[in-house]
Amino acid sequence: ATDAKTITLKLKEPYGLALESIGKPSSYVPFMMPKRLAETPAGQQIPEQIGSGPFKFVKAEFQPGVKAVYEKNTDYVPRKEPASWTAGGKVVKVDRVEWITMADAQTAVNALQSGDIDFMENPPWDLLPVLEANQDIKVETLNKFGFQTLGRMNFLYPPFDNVKVRRAAFLAMNQKDVLDALVGNSKYYQACGAFFVCGTPLASEEGSETLVKGGGMAEAKKLLAESGYDGTPIAIMAPGDVVTLKAQPIVAAQLLREAGFKVDVQATDWQTVVSRRTSQKPVKEGGWNMFFTNWVAADVMNPVVNFSIGGRGKNGGWFGWAEDAKIEQLKDAYARSSAPEEQKKLAADIQKEAYDQVIYVPLGQFLIPSAWRKSLTGVLDGPATPIFWNIDKSE
Repeated sequence: ATDAKTITLKLKEPYGLALESIGKPSSYVPFMMPKRLAETPAGQQIPEQIGSGPFKFVKAEFQPGVKAVYEKNTDYVPRKEPASWTAGGKVVKVDRVEWITMADAQTAVNALQSGDIDFMENPPWDLLPVLEANQDIKVETLNKFGFQTLGRMNFLYPPFDNVKVRRAAFLAMNQKDVLDALVGNSKYYQACGAFFVCGTPLASEEGSETLVKGGGMAEAKKLLAESGYDGTPIAIMAPGDVVTLKAQPIVAAQLLREAGFKVDVQATDWQTVVSRRTSQKPVKEGGWNMFFTNWVAADVMNPVVNFSIGGRGKNGGWFGWAEDAKIEQLKDAYARSSAPEEQKKLAADIQKEAYDQVIYVPLGQFLIPSAWRKSLTGVLDGPATPIFWNIDKSE
C-alpha cells in the first residue's frame, strides 16, 4: 500500500490479466487486509475481519455452523453507478442480514414458507415444485453460469500415479449418470466437456466425447487390464452433509467398479474432506485417492483462475498434486498473451493436455435456483453466492 487508500501492484514484466487474476468472486478471493493481519502465519486463523465494504461482520454474534450476522456499514460510500455482480454501486437498504444454517432442507423450506426466514440460498431441486406453488415465494436462478462439478485424483500414490489407470477411470465416467443422480431435472443441468465452462469464449469439447456422450466403458476395461492395475482399492471421500456433493462419489464408485476397479467409499462430512484432502500421506496414513467438489463457473473460466488445472505438483499445486510441465508452459504462454485468438488456441491446447493426463474430470454443469419471499425486492444476479446489497424488505 502506498497510502491509506491506495494499493499499488508492481509487476516484473507486462501482464495483461492482472484484473482477471485478482477479480475472483469466490474461492480463492484475494482479500485485501491490513499488513498486520496479512502477516498472520498461514496455519493460524485471522483474529478479526476488517474490510471496507457495505457490510460489517458482527463478530460478537458469530456462531460457527449456526449463524453469521452482518450489519450495514454506515460509513460506506457506494460508487455512483448501477450494481454489477460484485462490482458497481453497492447500496445497502436493510440494517441487518442474518445468515442462518439449517442442515435439514425440509426445515428450511418450511421456515421460508412460514415467513420465519426471508431467503433460501440453495433449495434442493426435488423441493422446488413446493416452493414454486407458493404465491408468496419467488424462485429464480441468480448465478446464470452455475457451477462445474468435478472429480480429482491423487497423483502421488498408486493407483492414480499411473496415467493409464487415470485414463481408464476417466473413460469409465459419463456426465449424464452423475447429473441425473445429482440434479435429476434436466432443466437445471448441462453435460459439458469444456474445462473452461460451456457458453464462454474458451469453451471447447476437445477430448470429452466419452465423458459427454458415454460409451467409454469397454475401452476403460481394456485400458485398465493393460495398465498393470493390481487391485489397489480406491479410497473415495464421500461427504454426506452437502446436498450438491452427495451423488458424485456414489455414481463414480459404481462406474469405477464396473470398469474393474476396487473401490472403498468412505462416508464422511465436508469439513473432514477439506481437512483430509490436504494430506500428502498414503491412504493407510490418512490420505486419499479421489474426492469431488464444485467450482463456481466464474472461477474456472480461464487457465489463470482455474486452480485445479495446474501442473505444479507439490510445488504449490492444488490438492492431488498433478505434475505436468507442459500444462504450466501453456498456462504461462496464455498469461503472457493479449490476443484473444491466440488465447483461445492455448486454452484448447491446455484442455487437450488436461484430458490426456486426466488432470481432473469435469462432470458437467448445473444451476441452483434460490428462493425468497416476495416481501424482498431488488434481489440481484451474482456470479457466486447471493449478494445482499440493493435488497429491500417490506413488512
